This record gives sequence, structure tokens and C-alpha cells, in this order.
Amino acid sequence: MSDTTRSADRSGEETPDQDAKTAVTVLVALAANLVIAVAKAVGGVFAGSPALLSEAAHSVADSLNEVFLLASLKRSRKAPDDQHPFGYGKERYFWSLLAAVGIFVMGGCFSVFQGFEALHAGGSEDHSGYVVGLAVLGVALLAEGSSLVRALVQVRGQAREADRGVLAELRNGDDPTLRTVLAEDSTACLGVLFAIAGMWLHMVTGDPAYEAAASFLIGALLGYVAYRLAMESRGRLIGEAIDPVQRHELRVFLDEQPEIDTVTSLLTMRLGNDSTLVAARVDLVSGLDSEEVEEVLVRVKAAMARAWPHADQIFLDVTDASAKDRARARRDHQALAEAAAARAGGNR
Repeated sequence: MSDTTRSADRSGEETPDQDAKTAVTVLVALAANLVIAVAKAVGGVFAGSPALLSEAAHSVADSLNEVFLLASLKRSRKAPDDQHPFGYGKERYFWSLLAAVGIFVMGGCFSVFQGFEALHAGGSEDHSGYVVGLAVLGVALLAEGSSLVRALVQVRGQAREADRGVLAELRNGDDPTLRTVLAEDSTACLGVLFAIAGMWLHMVTGDPAYEAAASFLIGALLGYVAYRLAMESRGRLIGEAIDPVQRHELRVFLDEQPEIDTVTSLLTMRLGNDSTLVAARVDLVSGLDSEEVEEVLVRVKAAMARAWPHADQIFLDVTDASAKDRARARRDHQALAEAAAARAGGNR
């Protein structure tokens, strides 16, 4: 098997072991967020701090979202049935979409509301309460940072297995659950820093505008992250092609088969982290009888399944290519090769 084929195999298949690691990462984040949410809420009420209450809402939203993500890990592994013949792999994208909605509604909107409340309430908070609040945020930063480190370690491991950089893994990785946890932990750490800055400036100057600004920044940050996660889930729910590098490798593989004269079209769609639909229209060389055609199709599909285990739904349609079809196929192949080269360059 060629190096490029092995690369496609590594980057396209999500193993149960990786799912187990992701589940541990989500559980660590869930445990940290539950403890931190209670501490922030108590500290926020005690200090009368809108920024700290915003962070409490943030942690509650993250906790609920992690429950969604744990559900996605289990449900996406269900076996295909009559109602869902292609399996339940897209469950993971659906629950990730719900997590994004939760981040926006429970975290972002509540934070913005707290910002307006701070502007209208004025400032008469007890500084001793703010000291407690800052201490709570300091502990929260350590806990969120530990969870973030755990998620980063797993991302780095998956990037190494896929033979690409960490940033490329974050952009192109197949696991939305891990990416959602990483986004939550990153924004949680940044949100805590915003809250600490807002509370400290409010305590020093007596001006509640600083803390209101912190709440607005936390809300804007959560809204942006929710939007990005929702758009990613949307793309995969409505049907997204696999990475252009892998598509190009599939196209080259088919073109190299001696019995295939022209690949007039190649369509792919993600069905889940470890499931891909591949549908190709091919024009075979002349002179093959019906039995030989069947043998060729069976052999080619079996070879594709061995080289790309995640391509578990393969359909080859034999067609007679016209001159127009051949010209379009050449243009499509060139465009795909350029897209694959650009993506490969960005993955280094």
C-alpha cells in the first residue's frame, strides 16, 4: 500500500479506542465544570458580581453540553437498521449542534443580559465579596486549564497519528465531540480571564462599566464559538464531502485500474466519524463481457474497502462516457488535484 493510501487510512478512521479517550476527556471536563459552576454561582451571589454570574452560566451551559456529547458518543455507535441503513454516525453531528445552541442560549445570551444588568445596577459591592469571587475564579482557571491540557494532549496524539500538525488537526479532524470540548475549555479559560479583569477593575475603580464590559466580552466570545461549531455541524448534517486529499487519492486509485477507462464523476459524503459513502461513475475499457464487468467491480470495491476502511458504502456505476463527459472529468480531476495539493500544504 502506498504512503498516500496509508495516510488516508489513518486520517479517515475513528477507532473505538479513540472514542474511549474522547469519553474520558468529556468526563474530565464535565466533572470540572459541575464543581466550578457551583463555586461561581455561590461566589457570584455572595459578591453580587455580574461577571462571575456570567461565568457561572457559562459553566452550566458547558456541563449540559458535555452530557449531550456523551450521548453522541454512545448513540453514534448504534448498528444500522431498516430505518437507518447507513447507520447512526451523524448522531454525533446532531448532538454537537445542540451543544452549540446550548453555548449560545445558556451562556452567551445570559452573559449579555448580565452586562446590561451591571450597567443599570450601579456599584455598591462589598470588596470582601469580590476577593472571594476572584479566589473562586483563580481556582476555576486552574481547573479549566487542566481540562484544556487533557483535550490538547488528545488532539496532539490524533494529529501525530494522522501525520499532520495540531492546527491542521483542529481544522480538519473528524471528531466534532473532541473539537467541541476543546472549544469549550479554551473559551472557558479566556472567559475566566475576562471576568477576573472586569472584577478587579470594578473593585479598584468602583466603576461597574468594566464588569459589564467583561460580561459583554464573555457573551460575544460564546456567541462566536457557538456559531463556528454550529456551522461545522450544519455542513456535516446536510452532507459534506470528505477531505479533498482523500478524494484525490480515491480518484487516482480508480484511474490506475487497468479496466477503468474514465472516471466521469466521484461523489463522497461523510456518514459519521468512521463511515463514508463513495459513489463513482466509471466507463470501462471495451471488450469486457458481463461476467468480467462484475468481477472487476467486485475486485475494485474490495480493494477500496481494504485501503480506506472508513469507506464502508461503495457504489460503482458503469456508464458510457461521451466526449463531453471525458472533458468534464479531466477538468474535475485537475481541480481536485489542485485542491488536494493546497490542503496538503496547509496540513504541514
